[in-house]
Amino acid sequence: MNICIVPYVATPDTRTQILDAAEHLFAEHGYRGTSIRAITKLAGANLAAVGYHFGSKAELMAAVVRRVTEPVTAAQSAGLDKLLARTPDPPVSELVEAFAGPLFDEMPTGDEDGARTSRLIVTILSDPAEEARSWTGPAEDSVRERYFATFARVLPGLSPDELSFRMRGIFAVTAVDRLQVHQQPSPGCASPVAGEAARRWAITFLTAAMSAPPVRP
Repeated sequence: MNICIVPYVATPDTRTQILDAAEHLFAEHGYRGTSIRAITKLAGANLAAVGYHFGSKAELMAAVVRRVTEPVTAAQSAGLDKLLARTPDPPVSELVEAFAGPLFDEMPTGDEDGARTSRLIVTILSDPAEEARSWTGPAEDSVRERYFATFARVLPGLSPDELSFRMRGIFAVTAVDRLQVHQQPSPGCASPVAGEAARRWAITFLTAAMSAPPVRP
């Protein structure tokens, strides 16, 4: 007698289902355009589950974004560690690659998870809701501060405000490029070679932008 063994597939727990649903809806509709009711309906959970697992909609937003950005943050931190182990003042091009490269790596061409990540990052950058921008935790803050200090050291002519603006531009350029790629009719057919070329173009462009002379009042 033949016995068919069906492999066990774990069902996501309620917390994970809520995170998945919220990530999808926040990326598509923004913070204010997404209700807790819509999230729990998509997740197949009751309304009280958001409060139980996260405390509030704002804390859920923070958890969603941190889950998506943790691999990026870890790679950025490792890249900076490697550069600073060699020299305290690395070239701007290498700093930009260490900072921006993980954004491309975590939003690969033809990957649905990458598409969702890019949409979510664009939402963070453009959503007028304060909650959409108040998601960072100690790990993200530490990495950003370390990059900020290193960029400030190798680009001493930039004011803190202008340097901060240019660093936000790295996120914006990368996320918008990835979003445009993923919105093409057949993103799964995009060539990995083309994706690598876009990465090189972006690093070159962003290096020039970061290295440009400061804008005088």
